[in-house]
Amino acid sequence: MDQAGSSQGPQDAQSLPTCYRHPGTETGVRCTRCERPICPECMVSASVGFQCPECVRGGSGTGHAPDAARPRTLAGGTVTSDPRLVTKILLVTNLAVYLVQLVAGDRFTHSFALIGRAYVPDLGSLEGVAEGQWYRLLTSMFLHGSAMHIIFNMLSLWWIGGPLEAALGRARYLTLYMVSGLAGSALTYLLAEPNGFSLGASGAIFGLFGATAVLMRRMNYDMRPVVALLVINLIFTFSPAFNIAWQAHIGGLVAGVVVGYAMVNAPRKRRALIQYGTCAVVLAAVIVLTVVRNGQLI
Repeated sequence: MDQAGSSQGPQDAQSLPTCYRHPGTETGVRCTRCERPICPECMVSASVGFQCPECVRGGSGTGHAPDAARPRTLAGGTVTSDPRLVTKILLVTNLAVYLVQLVAGDRFTHSFALIGRAYVPDLGSLEGVAEGQWYRLLTSMFLHGSAMHIIFNMLSLWWIGGPLEAALGRARYLTLYMVSGLAGSALTYLLAEPNGFSLGASGAIFGLFGATAVLMRRMNYDMRPVVALLVINLIFTFSPAFNIAWQAHIGGLVAGVVVGYAMVNAPRKRRALIQYGTCAVVLAAVIVLTVVRNGQLI
């Protein structure tokens, strides 16, 4: 237990730590950057949790642990001046690809959408993951079928992704996004009809939903808003009227919960190993599902 700067004697095992800036004040809250205990007087509201005044100023204070001079997010990522940069890049990338779809037409979309195995007339050949085109698991994540499809997904990405990126850091957030999307693609490939087309960022975004729920649980926030939003989305997912690839949503959601839990609950000493090790396990599951489905179709 870090009690740097405290002028008090040894504390009872059951007592709370004291604020590092006000040694006489016990507190159960820690700065989400440097993880030192802070009292209500020192709490500065952040996008996720609270930060101490020194971390808000960029860790310019002296006389404290080295980690405090290098502010970190809750998950151990580097704190940056623009906590939504990756979200913005993902949003622009999806929009740019959709514009290419509009200009290039169906031939472009059919070349990169998720197909198990099917003859595609405008390509004049047998296409699909089963034909060795594994890249479709990834490229389909950046394609969309209509203006409403991409608008809904990008609004969800902006609302959910920004705060989550601030809490995880850029590298961990991007890894979560990609792994969740690939998990959604793999489950779709395994369970959906092989001659169907699947496309969209929904698998990755459902992964962000799952990780957000885990984060809110970790921060002891009210879970009801995110649970209600998730339930509404699942109702749409399984509604026959919308013709949604539910497999992508469920695959992404499960991966997001698993990876998100590792991201925000891993112990500091082995944090990176556990976080990225969990991502590797999920990616291994993606490969296994793909190989199993290949065996069924070839």
